[in-house]
Amino acid sequence: MIRHLVLFKLNEGVSRDEERVQAGAKAFAELPGLIPELEFWESAWNVSDRPIAYDFAINSAVADADALKAYAEHPAHQAAVTQWREFATWVIADYPF
Repeated sequence: MIRHLVLFKLNEGVSRDEERVQAGAKAFAELPGLIPELEFWESAWNVSDRPIAYDFAINSAVADADALKAYAEHPAHQAAVTQWREFATWVIADYPF
């Protein structure tokens, strides 16, 4: 299994209440029903207000490197990523567990 973690930071001046941001969060929330390679999925807004905290997180898992590639290249994933590029930056970590 491979754990896929993503932490998103909204760009300066962007609020999580904006319609485009809510649409982006919804697009990610819908991925488990669209991408069969996803074996586990959590996504949520951060509740911490610490200055170093990121704003949104995804914690997911896939079976192997091929499944991770299929997930990353899936059109629904790519569409969601395109939305987030407009208002956020992110970091990822993929590791076996």
